[in-house]
Amino acid sequence: MKTYLTLLLVVCQSAAVLAQTDKTPYLTKSLANNAINNVVVSTSAGGIMVSGESGQSPRIEVYIKSNNNQELSKQEIAKRLEEDYLVNIDVNGHELSATVKNKHNFVNWRRQLSISFKIYVPQAVSTHLRTSGGGISLDNLKGNEEFSTSGGGLDVEKVTGVIRGRTSGGGINVRDCGDDIDLHTSGGGIDARNCTGKISLVTSGGGLELNDLKGTINAHTSGGGINGGNIEGELITYTSGGGIDLRNMNCSLDAGTSGGDLRAEMKGTGKYVKLRASSGSIDLVLPTKGFNLDIAAQQVSQLKLTNFSGEWNRNHIRGALNGGGIPVEAHASSGNVNIRFN
Repeated sequence: MKTYLTLLLVVCQSAAVLAQTDKTPYLTKSLANNAINNVVVSTSAGGIMVSGESGQSPRIEVYIKSNNNQELSKQEIAKRLEEDYLVNIDVNGHELSATVKNKHNFVNWRRQLSISFKIYVPQAVSTHLRTSGGGISLDNLKGNEEFSTSGGGLDVEKVTGVIRGRTSGGGINVRDCGDDIDLHTSGGGIDARNCTGKISLVTSGGGLELNDLKGTINAHTSGGGINGGNIEGELITYTSGGGIDLRNMNCSLDAGTSGGDLRAEMKGTGKYVKLRASSGSIDLVLPTKGFNLDIAAQQVSQLKLTNFSGEWNRNHIRGALNGGGIPVEAHASSGNVNIRFN
């Protein structure tokens, strides 16, 4: 069964017609009878939110405003929609589709509209979302989520399944999520908290905040620092433009920076520790256990190590500590390496 909804409504000619605001939807349509399990949205200059939070009545809300923040009545919005846009919302089977297309290649940006969607659905929903000019928000979903924007941030909370998100111009916040996370931005920072599973986080223009993560984590930035703590499993992280500060770590660790100092406090170690700093120093805190050490720097801290066998001078330490064990590599090309044990 296919149900068509339309935005080209006959607007009541009365004094009760209100201007569109961020808090007042232009259109609300119930989805209570459709059992939605897939959501497909494509819009321009507008945001997208999909929520599976319990207690919400299934529905789609449409928000429309002028791109230049001019206050518009519903009558003016309806006129511009009819003249300049093709807007279609339909339900086919259990799939909700909402698409916005421009009839013209706009020259006058003042006439453009921002058309956003807020969608409330059951938790077990997959999404395919695209916008060229707004943020995307997902919460309380279980499924395969794919989404991208050319001009806004990504906010993902309490989502499990396959998560694939891209933005060319905004930051990323991801919280309380798992199992397979892959998020990229070309122009903002990434803040990841309390996530599990396979996690890939990449930014070309911001810092990384990594806290309370567990799993196999790859996190890279070309333009900011990296801060994190309470990570278990494996972390591979690099930055070309900032320092690294990692605390209370209990994982295999591969970290490197080309533009700052590197500090790693290891509460526990996994299969290896591998640290590199091209233009800064390394400060490493290790638990007291067996290691195979490979340390090189302009100057290595002069520790009084017991039960050590191998080479040791001001520029390097290579050998077995406490009978050997997990490999620990720390190389600072133009700085010092300081090692402490807790």
